[in-house]
Amino acid sequence: MTLFGEPAGPDEDGRELTDPAEDPSAPIAIRMRPRSLDEVVGQQHLLAPGSPLRRLVEGDAPMSLILFGPPGTGKTTLASIVSTATNRRFVQLSALNAGVKDVRAVIDTARRSLERGGRPTVLFIDEIHRFSKTQQDSLLAAVEARTITLVAATTENPYFSMVSPLLSRSLLLTLQPLTDEDLSELVDRALSDERGFAGAVTLSEDARGHLLRVAGGDARRALTALEAAAGSVLAAGSSEITLPDLETAVDSAAVRYDRDGDQHYDVISAFIKSIRGSDVDAALHYLARMIVAGEDPRFIARRLVVHASEDIGMADPTALLAATAAADAVALIGMPEARINLAQATIHLALAPKSNAVITAIDSAISDVRAGLAGSVPPPLRDGHYPGAAKLGHAQRYVYPHDLPEGVAAQQYPPDELLGRDYYLPGQRGAERAISERLAKLRSLIRSRHPGGS
Repeated sequence: MTLFGEPAGPDEDGRELTDPAEDPSAPIAIRMRPRSLDEVVGQQHLLAPGSPLRRLVEGDAPMSLILFGPPGTGKTTLASIVSTATNRRFVQLSALNAGVKDVRAVIDTARRSLERGGRPTVLFIDEIHRFSKTQQDSLLAAVEARTITLVAATTENPYFSMVSPLLSRSLLLTLQPLTDEDLSELVDRALSDERGFAGAVTLSEDARGHLLRVAGGDARRALTALEAAAGSVLAAGSSEITLPDLETAVDSAAVRYDRDGDQHYDVISAFIKSIRGSDVDAALHYLARMIVAGEDPRFIARRLVVHASEDIGMADPTALLAATAAADAVALIGMPEARINLAQATIHLALAPKSNAVITAIDSAISDVRAGLAGSVPPPLRDGHYPGAAKLGHAQRYVYPHDLPEGVAAQQYPPDELLGRDYYLPGQRGAERAISERLAKLRSLIRSRHPGGS
């Protein structure tokens, strides 16, 4: 359990508290944490005059908050500012290692503090999406009674990851990734501020550009990379961080992807939509993100198999073969080699002509069946392989197509209620152009005995 964001001194239980931001040995991302809303960079949509967050901080309103956004966008910072600006006791728990027992201990202490006339408590829970339903439910009564002010941070969509009662009792604030301009301002502040490097190091322009690219909108990542590079430069007796210095300190940017959260669904959605849109380069980018993040290759392969029929279908009948072959390869050889097979299937599907006629056809047929359009199977098509079938008229007058020169018989196949119903409507791309012409001839010939259904 961590307590900070308040002046040093004993808490209600007599323990000395210190603010980690005041510790000169703390990481620079902590030392440079803004101490007021006016120091916060980015998130202007939350900080405008009269905004709910500003009213909460300036008006001392005991409202619980859910802060939803990517890593490094200021969730912990805003939670700390809420507590210090409102002169509340600030307690931090991480859902990674805290349980119901820890939550109840904080609530009990907060209740005793209020009973003794002490300061109210802000409980900050980082990564609350990792709390189970039971753990989240344990907060409800205290939040409802305002025994604590809950400030919870999550990188996952709270509508998926949090229980509805807790969400409905809190103000949801959505944070956006920081822009390059925002990050550049933070970097300049860290280079010059006494809490940072106080002018001891400078940053070359090409190194700055690389740093902003590596950060990817994440302030913590930017400052951590800067600190690593500065440490190497200062140890070498230099004062300028060059591009090689930064590249040495930071091998590569971490991929923002959570296999258990909404990033998982966002990236696979972008992957499929890029293939559907025939953007092979974007599709390969999203495939690479999933591979680097350790996504289950079987999941990727299954999505490719579905996509091959859903968005390509008969426009390129080989697409399904390529996708299923990739799925077989994943099962046969595994990763990392199977990345090549997944890439080949991705390229094949992205470049293939597109058609949604297959999924449209089956969904239309299913819709009719569910609407009651089933009807009786025509007698000639019914099973005749049992005694008495002929007496019922089953399988009588059935025309065997292979006995005809064209291999196509003019006879009724669908129930009476569905005569003339066209489900499969091929497009004019790829192989479906030829299929469309052949289909028109087949339908004309098959339905020639039933002009009313043609």
